[in-house]
Amino acid sequence: MGIDNIIFIAILCTYIPKKSEQKKARLIGLSLALIFRIGLLATISWIVGMVHPLFYIGSFSVSGKELILFCGGVFLIYKTVQEIYEKIRGREEGHHLKKQVLTVGQAILQITFIDIVFSFDSILTAVGLSRVLPIMIIAVIVSMVVMLFFAPYVTDFINKYPTLKMLALTFLVAIGALLVLEALHIEIDKAYVYVAMAFAIIVELLNIRMRKMEKLN
Repeated sequence: MGIDNIIFIAILCTYIPKKSEQKKARLIGLSLALIFRIGLLATISWIVGMVHPLFYIGSFSVSGKELILFCGGVFLIYKTVQEIYEKIRGREEGHHLKKQVLTVGQAILQITFIDIVFSFDSILTAVGLSRVLPIMIIAVIVSMVVMLFFAPYVTDFINKYPTLKMLALTFLVAIGALLVLEALHIEIDKAYVYVAMAFAIIVELLNIRMRKMEKLN
Protein backbone atom coordinates (compact mmCIF):
# COMPACT_ATOMS: atom_id res chain seq x y z
CA MET A 1 0.00 0.00 0.00
CA GLY A 2 1.23 3.53 -0.77
CA ILE A 3 -0.05 7.02 -0.03
CA ASP A 4 0.29 7.75 -3.75
CA ASN A 5 -2.20 4.99 -4.50
CA ILE A 6 -4.69 6.31 -1.92
CA ILE A 7 -4.38 9.87 -3.26
CA PHE A 8 -4.97 8.73 -6.85
CA ILE A 9 -8.07 6.77 -5.85
CA ALA A 10 -9.33 9.68 -3.73
CA ILE A 11 -8.95 12.20 -6.57
CA LEU A 12 -10.46 9.82 -9.12
CA CYS A 13 -13.53 9.34 -6.94
CA THR A 14 -14.17 13.10 -6.89
CA TYR A 15 -15.29 12.73 -10.53
CA ILE A 16 -18.07 10.31 -9.57
CA PRO A 17 -21.14 12.36 -8.55
CA LYS A 18 -22.80 9.96 -6.10
CA LYS A 19 -21.06 8.81 -2.92
CA SER A 20 -22.71 5.41 -3.19
CA GLU A 21 -21.16 5.01 -6.65
CA GLN A 22 -17.79 6.22 -5.33
CA LYS A 23 -17.88 3.47 -2.71
CA LYS A 24 -18.88 0.91 -5.34
CA ALA A 25 -16.02 1.95 -7.65
CA ARG A 26 -13.46 1.78 -4.83
CA LEU A 27 -14.69 -1.61 -3.64
CA ILE A 28 -14.84 -3.28 -7.05
CA GLY A 29 -11.65 -1.65 -8.38
CA LEU A 30 -9.57 -2.57 -5.34
CA SER A 31 -11.12 -6.05 -5.18
CA LEU A 32 -10.08 -6.71 -8.78
CA ALA A 33 -6.62 -5.37 -8.01
CA LEU A 34 -6.47 -7.59 -4.92
CA ILE A 35 -7.31 -10.66 -7.00
CA PHE A 36 -4.57 -9.67 -9.44
CA ARG A 37 -2.03 -9.21 -6.63
CA ILE A 38 -2.85 -12.59 -5.11
CA GLY A 39 -2.51 -14.10 -8.56
CA LEU A 40 0.92 -12.49 -8.89
CA LEU A 41 1.98 -13.86 -5.51
CA ALA A 42 0.86 -17.33 -6.56
CA THR A 43 3.25 -17.16 -9.52
CA ILE A 44 6.40 -16.03 -7.74
CA SER A 45 8.77 -17.43 -10.35
CA TRP A 46 6.95 -15.47 -13.08
CA ILE A 47 7.07 -12.27 -11.00
CA VAL A 48 10.81 -12.63 -10.42
CA GLY A 49 11.18 -13.18 -14.16
CA MET A 50 9.50 -9.82 -14.84
CA VAL A 51 12.75 -8.06 -13.93
CA HIS A 52 14.69 -9.98 -16.59
CA PRO A 53 15.12 -8.27 -19.99
CA LEU A 54 12.53 -9.06 -22.64
CA PHE A 55 14.45 -7.31 -25.40
CA TYR A 56 17.19 -4.75 -25.99
CA ILE A 57 17.23 -1.37 -27.69
CA GLY A 58 20.92 -1.11 -28.46
CA SER A 59 22.54 -1.70 -25.08
CA PHE A 60 19.38 -0.62 -23.22
CA SER A 61 17.52 -3.58 -21.72
CA VAL A 62 13.72 -3.53 -21.36
CA SER A 63 11.94 -5.87 -18.92
CA GLY A 64 8.25 -6.55 -18.40
CA LYS A 65 8.30 -4.63 -15.14
CA GLU A 66 9.84 -1.58 -16.82
CA LEU A 67 7.22 -1.59 -19.59
CA ILE A 68 4.44 -1.60 -16.99
CA LEU A 69 6.10 1.14 -14.92
CA PHE A 70 6.64 3.30 -18.01
CA CYS A 71 3.03 2.96 -19.23
CA GLY A 72 1.71 3.58 -15.71
CA GLY A 73 3.93 6.62 -15.20
CA VAL A 74 2.90 8.17 -18.53
CA PHE A 75 -0.78 7.51 -17.74
CA LEU A 76 -0.44 9.10 -14.29
CA ILE A 77 1.34 12.17 -15.65
CA TYR A 78 -1.20 12.60 -18.45
CA LYS A 79 -4.22 12.33 -16.14
CA THR A 80 -2.91 14.71 -13.50
CA VAL A 81 -1.42 17.31 -15.88
CA GLN A 82 -4.73 17.37 -17.77
CA GLU A 83 -6.59 18.04 -14.52
CA ILE A 84 -4.13 20.76 -13.44
CA TYR A 85 -4.41 22.43 -16.87
CA GLU A 86 -8.20 22.45 -16.76
CA LYS A 87 -8.23 23.96 -13.28
CA ILE A 88 -5.75 26.71 -14.22
CA ARG A 89 -7.54 27.47 -17.49
CA GLY A 90 -10.85 27.74 -15.68
CA ARG A 91 -9.35 30.24 -13.22
CA GLU A 92 -7.71 32.31 -15.97
CA GLU A 93 -10.94 32.52 -17.98
CA GLY A 94 -12.85 33.56 -14.87
CA HIS A 95 -15.30 30.70 -14.83
CA HIS A 96 -15.50 27.10 -13.85
CA LEU A 97 -15.25 24.63 -16.68
CA LYS A 98 -17.70 21.77 -16.80
CA LYS A 99 -16.52 19.23 -14.27
CA GLN A 100 -15.31 15.95 -15.68
CA VAL A 101 -17.59 13.07 -14.76
CA LEU A 102 -16.59 9.43 -14.69
CA THR A 103 -18.87 6.44 -14.79
CA VAL A 104 -18.40 3.69 -12.23
CA GLY A 105 -17.02 1.41 -14.94
CA GLN A 106 -14.41 3.96 -16.07
CA ALA A 107 -13.33 4.57 -12.48
CA ILE A 108 -13.05 0.83 -11.78
CA LEU A 109 -10.81 0.31 -14.82
CA GLN A 110 -8.52 3.20 -13.85
CA ILE A 111 -8.34 2.21 -10.18
CA THR A 112 -7.51 -1.38 -11.13
CA PHE A 113 -4.88 -0.34 -13.68
CA ILE A 114 -3.03 2.14 -11.48
CA ASP A 115 -3.11 -0.22 -8.51
CA ILE A 116 -1.55 -2.95 -10.65
CA VAL A 117 1.19 -0.50 -11.65
CA PHE A 118 1.86 0.47 -8.03
CA SER A 119 1.71 -3.16 -6.94
CA PHE A 120 4.78 -4.44 -8.76
CA ASP A 121 7.39 -2.89 -6.46
CA SER A 122 5.47 -3.93 -3.34
CA ILE A 123 4.99 -7.48 -4.63
CA LEU A 124 8.70 -7.82 -5.48
CA THR A 125 9.54 -6.47 -2.02
CA ALA A 126 7.19 -8.98 -0.40
CA VAL A 127 8.77 -11.80 -2.38
CA GLY A 128 12.20 -10.65 -1.19
CA LEU A 129 11.12 -10.53 2.46
CA SER A 130 9.20 -13.77 2.61
CA ARG A 131 8.49 -16.78 0.43
CA VAL A 132 5.62 -17.92 2.68
CA LEU A 133 2.58 -17.41 0.43
CA PRO A 134 -0.13 -17.18 3.17
CA ILE A 135 1.80 -14.42 4.97
CA MET A 136 2.21 -12.42 1.77
CA ILE A 137 -1.47 -12.80 0.89
CA ILE A 138 -2.52 -11.66 4.38
CA ALA A 139 -0.25 -8.60 4.06
CA VAL A 140 -1.78 -7.69 0.68
CA ILE A 141 -5.34 -8.11 2.01
CA VAL A 142 -4.58 -5.91 5.03
CA SER A 143 -3.14 -3.20 2.77
CA MET A 144 -6.30 -3.25 0.64
CA VAL A 145 -8.53 -2.97 3.72
CA VAL A 146 -6.50 0.04 4.90
CA MET A 147 -6.88 1.69 1.48
CA LEU A 148 -10.63 1.08 1.46
CA PHE A 149 -10.87 2.60 4.93
CA PHE A 150 -8.81 5.75 4.31
CA ALA A 151 -9.71 6.58 0.69
CA PRO A 152 -13.19 8.09 1.42
CA TYR A 153 -11.76 10.33 4.17
CA VAL A 154 -8.98 11.52 1.88
CA THR A 155 -11.56 12.18 -0.86
CA ASP A 156 -13.72 14.31 1.46
CA PHE A 157 -10.68 16.19 2.78
CA ILE A 158 -9.40 16.98 -0.71
CA ASN A 159 -12.87 18.15 -1.83
CA LYS A 160 -13.10 20.45 1.19
CA TYR A 161 -9.77 22.18 0.50
CA PRO A 162 -9.10 22.76 -3.25
CA THR A 163 -5.52 23.94 -2.62
CA LEU A 164 -4.72 20.56 -1.09
CA LYS A 165 -6.13 18.91 -4.20
CA MET A 166 -3.65 20.87 -6.31
CA LEU A 167 -0.84 19.72 -4.02
CA ALA A 168 -2.02 16.14 -4.36
CA LEU A 169 -2.10 16.46 -8.15
CA THR A 170 1.47 17.79 -8.31
CA PHE A 171 2.52 14.94 -6.01
CA LEU A 172 1.03 12.42 -8.45
CA VAL A 173 2.88 14.09 -11.35
CA ALA A 174 6.11 13.63 -9.40
CA ILE A 175 5.29 9.97 -8.69
CA GLY A 176 4.48 9.42 -12.37
CA ALA A 177 7.83 10.96 -13.31
CA LEU A 178 9.60 8.65 -10.83
CA LEU A 179 7.89 5.63 -12.41
CA VAL A 180 9.05 6.70 -15.88
CA LEU A 181 12.60 7.36 -14.65
CA GLU A 182 12.70 3.97 -12.93
CA ALA A 183 11.61 2.35 -16.20
CA LEU A 184 14.53 4.16 -17.88
CA HIS A 185 16.97 2.72 -15.27
CA ILE A 186 17.30 6.04 -13.45
CA GLU A 187 16.85 5.34 -9.74
CA ILE A 188 15.69 8.20 -7.48
CA ASP A 189 14.69 7.57 -3.88
CA LYS A 190 10.93 8.17 -3.49
CA ALA A 191 11.58 9.35 0.05
CA TYR A 192 12.65 12.73 -1.36
CA VAL A 193 9.23 13.20 -2.95
CA TYR A 194 7.37 11.99 0.14
CA VAL A 195 9.30 14.32 2.46
CA ALA A 196 8.79 17.30 0.14
CA MET A 197 5.07 16.51 -0.12
CA ALA A 198 4.71 16.15 3.64
CA PHE A 199 6.42 19.52 4.16
CA ALA A 200 4.17 21.20 1.56
CA ILE A 201 1.04 19.74 3.17
CA ILE A 202 2.10 20.96 6.63
CA VAL A 203 2.67 24.47 5.24
CA GLU A 204 -0.71 24.44 3.47
CA LEU A 205 -2.51 23.21 6.61
CA LEU A 206 -0.96 26.12 8.51
CA ASN A 207 -2.17 28.48 5.75
CA ILE A 208 -5.69 27.01 5.99
CA ARG A 209 -5.64 27.48 9.75
CA MET A 210 -4.42 31.07 9.35
CA ARG A 211 -7.17 31.88 6.83
CA LYS A 212 -9.80 30.51 9.22
CA MET A 213 -8.47 32.69 12.05
CA GLU A 214 -8.51 35.75 9.78
CA LYS A 215 -12.16 35.12 8.90
CA LEU A 216 -13.04 34.82 12.58
CA ASN A 217 -11.33 38.12 13.31
